Amino acid sequence: MSVVGLAIGDYKGIPKEAIYLVYASFLPSLAMGMFYIDISYFLTTVQGLSDVLMGTIIMVMGITAVATSIPLGVAADRYGRKRSLVIGNILASCSIVTFGLTTNYLILLVSAVVGGISQAAFNAAGGALLAEKAGDENRTSAFSLYSFANSAASGLGSFMIPIMLGVESLGLGIKNAHVMLYVSLGLLSLSSTYLMLKMSESKRPPGSKRRGVLSKRSMKMLARYVVPSAIVAFGAGMFVPLMTRWLYLKYGASDAVSGPILGTSSFLIGFASLTTPALARRFGIVKAIVLTQSMSTLFMLATPLSPNYLVASATYIVRAFLMNMSSPLQQSLIMGLVAHDERGAASGISAALWRLPNSLSTRIGAALMGAGMLAEPFYLATVLYIVSITIFWLAFRKMKLQSTT
Repeated sequence: MSVVGLAIGDYKGIPKEAIYLVYASFLPSLAMGMFYIDISYFLTTVQGLSDVLMGTIIMVMGITAVATSIPLGVAADRYGRKRSLVIGNILASCSIVTFGLTTNYLILLVSAVVGGISQAAFNAAGGALLAEKAGDENRTSAFSLYSFANSAASGLGSFMIPIMLGVESLGLGIKNAHVMLYVSLGLLSLSSTYLMLKMSESKRPPGSKRRGVLSKRSMKMLARYVVPSAIVAFGAGMFVPLMTRWLYLKYGASDAVSGPILGTSSFLIGFASLTTPALARRFGIVKAIVLTQSMSTLFMLATPLSPNYLVASATYIVRAFLMNMSSPLQQSLIMGLVAHDERGAASGISAALWRLPNSLSTRIGAALMGAGMLAEPFYLATVLYIVSITIFWLAFRKMKLQSTT
């Protein structure tokens, strides 16, 4: 059988409702793809906020997500994962629209809090609901397809940014063009709520009388997972949310130029995600994660050493491509390590312990860039990535994991 045939075969058995969830996530990912790529540039260059204030807003969003991830994860398990997904999407859409409509710092902070809650609800419910609908045998394939759709939509969202150039030519100006972009994509994201409402609700398995958030076994497995994840999150926060700002400070590139470049990485990440089931079969989930993350770290270190804008962009794209190949493998791994009725809580905990260090380090990275230290965030992140990969390998290298497609 050909390689293409094997790849297609990995996705034939995914149940209908899991596929439906992939469809429902497309428009929100489109909107959030634009938002996360553009927000650091938009708040500073367009809205006139300082780098520190911009970093603080992003940090507040992250801290809120951390504070609400665990309770919303538990609520998703007990009261319905679809309900949490719908609430998260509505709040995220409203937050994007608000960011586009105001320059008031206090309102922006409130919008950041709303956005953080939406992230927590979406993250806690999305992965758990997908794992439930896909079943154990198709879990890795389902997460790979989900990652492909989200990455492709995110990349497409970034290509919405150059459309502002055409809007500006109509005499609206750069600020009004950005407002139209944020409001339009926020409303598109909101429209996908209809698709989510058509899905069947998850149910808590009968006879589950656990008093705590997680069982002892699941907590032990989750602890092994979140420690290296938190370390790599702290490193990533120093530069990933700030790349449009970094490219502007380093090379003078506007978001209309850097947005599509960074969006290209999302497209490549999406297509790379489709290969992860085969990668897991070839090397095993743990070795595949370590391999892709290690190769990615080398390109991350090389990014600030690039001689010009094109080389830096290409190097960063390769870094993102390799790093995010491991994402569906990691999602499948954590869903396989915990009990079925604890997946929402586990998703909430892992999201919280990823988002907190990521948010705290974003402010650090923004401050470093604002002070003219443009290479240091990448150097610090490289050290943290190496530590994280080492800990992950030591924790899981001997663990026997059930093979899934």
